[in-house]
Amino acid sequence: MNRTPRLAALLIAAAFALTACAPAASQAAGEDATGCRDSDVALADLAILEAPREHVGESTACLPTTSIEPVADDVTPSLPATVTDNQGTEVTVTDTSRILALDIYGSLAATVFGLGLGDSVVGRDTSTGFPEAADLPLVTQNGHELNGEAILDLQPTVIITDSSIGPWDVVLQMRDAGVPVVVVTPERSIENTGEVIMAVADALGVHDAGVELAERVQAEIDDVVAQVAGIAPEDVADRPRIMFFYVRGNAGIYYIFGAGSGTDSLITSLGGVDVATEIGWQGMRPMTAEALVDAAPDVILMMTKGLESVDGVDGLLETVPAIAETPAGQHRRIVDMSDYEVLSFGPRTAAVIEALARAIYAPEQSGPVE
Repeated sequence: MNRTPRLAALLIAAAFALTACAPAASQAAGEDATGCRDSDVALADLAILEAPREHVGESTACLPTTSIEPVADDVTPSLPATVTDNQGTEVTVTDTSRILALDIYGSLAATVFGLGLGDSVVGRDTSTGFPEAADLPLVTQNGHELNGEAILDLQPTVIITDSSIGPWDVVLQMRDAGVPVVVVTPERSIENTGEVIMAVADALGVHDAGVELAERVQAEIDDVVAQVAGIAPEDVADRPRIMFFYVRGNAGIYYIFGAGSGTDSLITSLGGVDVATEIGWQGMRPMTAEALVDAAPDVILMMTKGLESVDGVDGLLETVPAIAETPAGQHRRIVDMSDYEVLSFGPRTAAVIEALARAIYAPEQSGPVE
């Protein structure tokens, strides 16, 4: 079994805990995004860069809205629902009136809301900051640490989670208290978005809604990927060479994400060349200067909080001198996006791809409204 995605999720959780991140770098919890420049203009109608590899200057990707659109408002679960979760544990769910969906990126809660069961969600993790869930009580502390007392106070009838959030003893405590806990895969990628949706849907007894949501999300992904293909350079040699760089400067964490981390499929969907995979970088591993220089990225994707942790682009170039030796560093070609959106891979996947495409191919028309 490939454990890279799980290890990546655990590392990110640890780093978030160290820095005690606030929700959503691009907006406070509960506030919908103020809007993105020309967000209502189709990709093909933007002022697309003639040579995206040569552009100079940083940019920010943002979502025009962070709201979750449900497939229906009157979904009725078929219960009891018995599933075998990602850890091989058979779990029977008999009541979905009080749901908790908890993970590092907030994608599980977004999925529950997308399935039409948002009214049954009784609490949230730090990453769940979209408007519909913003007023729910937090059950995490110190970043992404589960608070057992806060969870039990909400009297959940079912918990959907994964191994990206902990401590695991709290999850076991919930099971000991008689709460059904369904553990789904911590892997997040474009390819397994439908799988995660169906795992949540089946656990909550709404299989048909899961099929509908999975099909809708896949259709949205297919559509935006086709649009990106229409604006990306036809010649592979002209396509931007992209690397995903994970940083927590105040924790001394600098990682390159490569093949199997989920960022590889994201970069491919953006019409880019995943340079980490090109140099044989598997999963996510500590950065080396040699790898950065060998990969020679034109564009470096980062989480917004990560970029802030090294005091922006100037601080990044000073803290990681090897970046200054790459085309991305020389051109200050850093594209950042909210920590809680860029790798969430759920109902908003297509919107994330589109936002990043705007920041890469039409940077002067991307980013939040000032």
